[in-house]
Amino acid sequence: MKNGLIAARDKLLSHAAHLLEHHPKHVTAALAALMLFGGGGAFAVAAIDAEPDRVTVRQVLESVEPLPVLEQPRALDAPSLNLYRTETTRATDTVETLLSRLGVNDAGAAAYLRSNPVVRTQVLGRAGRLITAEATADHALVKMTARWAPTDDGQFKRLVVERLGSDQFISRLETAPLTASTRLSSATVRSSLFGAADDAGIPDAVVSQVVEIFSSQIDFSRQLKVGDRFNVVYETLEADGEAMRTGRVLSVDFLNNGKNYQAMWYEEPGRKGSYYSLDGRSLSTSYLASPMEFSRVTSSFAMRLHPILNQWKAHLGVDYGAAIGTPVRVIGDGVVGFAGVKNGFGNVIIVRHNATDETVYAHLSRLDVRAGQSVTQGQRIGAVGMTGWATGPHLHFEYRVNGIHQDPTAMARRSVAAEISAQAMPAFRLAAKAMNAQLQAAPSATVAHMQ
Repeated sequence: MKNGLIAARDKLLSHAAHLLEHHPKHVTAALAALMLFGGGGAFAVAAIDAEPDRVTVRQVLESVEPLPVLEQPRALDAPSLNLYRTETTRATDTVETLLSRLGVNDAGAAAYLRSNPVVRTQVLGRAGRLITAEATADHALVKMTARWAPTDDGQFKRLVVERLGSDQFISRLETAPLTASTRLSSATVRSSLFGAADDAGIPDAVVSQVVEIFSSQIDFSRQLKVGDRFNVVYETLEADGEAMRTGRVLSVDFLNNGKNYQAMWYEEPGRKGSYYSLDGRSLSTSYLASPMEFSRVTSSFAMRLHPILNQWKAHLGVDYGAAIGTPVRVIGDGVVGFAGVKNGFGNVIIVRHNATDETVYAHLSRLDVRAGQSVTQGQRIGAVGMTGWATGPHLHFEYRVNGIHQDPTAMARRSVAAEISAQAMPAFRLAAKAMNAQLQAAPSATVAHMQ
């Protein structure tokens, strides 16, 4: 009998090895089921007595029902996963090019999107719309969501397209509030300021604000050095957790040529918000340093050879070279005194800021304000053109005090806004301490974000 048991054991082990080699998942699952649920089978039972020579061995046979746990390995062999992808629309997009970038190959979905009026008017041909798509493993569209913020009212639009059946879709257009969040970033200049910002994932709008904040202290066109760096804390406005647009710069420090400059936004109760150094000195000026965010000076406030009259004359303003259509902004609060055509100036706007000061914006391609209209610092009032006596597209800008022309750059640098009051200073110091802590954390936050 002993030899028979050994032969049976060997045969059983050989059969088990064959099963394990060809069906590993099924064997594993079956063993787990037996261990977990005590299903039974053919096994030996030994009755242990106090004396070894009285041990009795007998064989018990029982039927075993297969457990549903065996279906699990089969399901693992054929998983079903949906794919998600996010893209930004381009002005040249068609339904086909957009779906291709989203990883969707679905003729029925393409036909529906081409027929949808909101897709045609608000998505196609509109650059910068944020699109998220959910697709099956075989690239059929399950759901598509488009988000955009058409105005500055703190709201965004959400277009949702969903599949109902094989080739049936529905859509809905919703309005929801944008939510504000704070981001920390750091950048080092290797070639240019915007290049440094791109490398760090900082939006261009943030860089424009940084330049504006320090415009009275740093000449970014001449003083920027390789190795200069800045840390910045800024707001973003988000739709469903996705950044839609940039908000205000909250604080920034800028190391330029070995000298450190710091600024933070602070709004004293009952007064207009402004930028201050962290020790409370005002950095905001009554007038912006330039009527354009970024441009090159083609002719400064000095004597020059007139390009049309071909004679030496005093140039009573500053010329900024830029492409036609580039936005022009008013440098300070005021009232539009004139908006129209005036001799060699072509389309011109004159703004009176107070009893003595006025500024002139000439050769414009368009006028976005009218005479008598109140304007605020930084507001767009027109666009660069080459109307009147102009040999190329540019903005001619003048600054007059009691009718006498002054150097616009010098006037902007010496006009400083009001300081923080003594009553508000304790609260300001607390805010400055918190802002400084955030600025110090910006480099590590940028590294973590990039990883």
